Amino acid sequence: MLLRLLLLIYAPLCEPTELLLIASPTRPIEGSSMTLICKIYPAPQTAGVQLQFCFFSDVWNQRLPCNTSPKLQIPKMWRENSGSYWCEAKSEKTRVIRSQRFWIDVQRVRVSDVSLETQPPGGQVMEGKKLVLVCSVAKGTGNITFLWYKGAMGFKLGTKTLRSLTADFEILTARESDAEQYYCAADNGYGPSLSGLVSITVRIPVSHPVLTLRATGAQAVVGEVVELHCEAQRGSPPILYRFYHEDIILGNSSAPSGGGASFNLTAEHSGNYFCEADNGLGTQHSEAVLLNITVPTKDRRELLTVGVIEGLLGTLGPTAVVLLFCYWLKKKIGKRSARDPLRSPPSPVPQDFTYVNSPTPAPPQPVYENVNVVSGDDVYSLVYCSQQERKPAAEPPRTLTEDEVSLAIYSKVKQASNMDVDYEDAM
Repeated sequence: MLLRLLLLIYAPLCEPTELLLIASPTRPIEGSSMTLICKIYPAPQTAGVQLQFCFFSDVWNQRLPCNTSPKLQIPKMWRENSGSYWCEAKSEKTRVIRSQRFWIDVQRVRVSDVSLETQPPGGQVMEGKKLVLVCSVAKGTGNITFLWYKGAMGFKLGTKTLRSLTADFEILTARESDAEQYYCAADNGYGPSLSGLVSITVRIPVSHPVLTLRATGAQAVVGEVVELHCEAQRGSPPILYRFYHEDIILGNSSAPSGGGASFNLTAEHSGNYFCEADNGLGTQHSEAVLLNITVPTKDRRELLTVGVIEGLLGTLGPTAVVLLFCYWLKKKIGKRSARDPLRSPPSPVPQDFTYVNSPTPAPPQPVYENVNVVSGDDVYSLVYCSQQERKPAAEPPRTLTEDEVSLAIYSKVKQASNMDVDYEDAM
């Protein structure tokens, strides 16, 4: 009974006398979290006493609700969250205790290592396609303002402010005039930091090329050099040109710096000629150009003569060879006869037959003549048979003509050819 009386008398003297606000960390960095702790000194000794804790700041737009936990977790702190913070503790039977104000300064990290990248990578974009310029920083906190510039003189393209380490600027339709150097800048309150220059190349597909034929005169003549010039009016270099006659490729030529290219050929065939251009972004063909090649009159006669001769040789070739061979053999036989008279064909000997005491004339008897043909070491014998009638004694016997001998020789040679005789060895 006495103890309870003493507690009622001295309870007010045991109430807490001081309330402290502790921040962890005391100097938070932008984008990081922070914890506030409301702590009582000395700790309350009264059992069963339920305290309520409330947190306040002059930077908050609204008051946070109180609760029984002495801690408050703030997920992210920003530069604009810098200011005064305090807390209060109270119970139903005790008075409200308030802590002193605590100043919290949120630290901002200056941007650094600013860089500019492109999409598609490499700084090359097709004409008519989208180009994206991506500006990024390795370090930096808070709101970062990104700026994009075109050209070394710094023509400003656009600005974005984000709480992010990257931002992008889009050129929806790339044009040839967009081929330039670009850079970007980033600033979070400490002054802008610049990136390096990045060159952008706008790749242009080749247009339909135009083929031009250039000859010395008004028309191309057989044997004359004709220049084929192919040129595409638009297209990013290098450009490869290919030249065709009908569907057969004649050759190619390259234009490393753009423009056109030429190919020389010797005029031989009339027909359609065309070319194609290719720079890796697609192939385009020119319209076909008809080339008429004329043949001079003199050349026509020569070509006609050669054609006729070739036709005759093709048709009469075997016959001509046989005739030439016979002529050669005849000539050689003549030479052999002149050198070797003993082997020359004997002259026919006249035969005179007389029949005595015969009441009727005797029938005609055959006369045989032996003609020897000499060819090298081989001798061919031709035997001729003729019927002799009774004639006056003064009439000489008939002798073979030169044509008949040649005909006989040709027949013998032809027969020997059929028997696979090697005439060269025989001669």
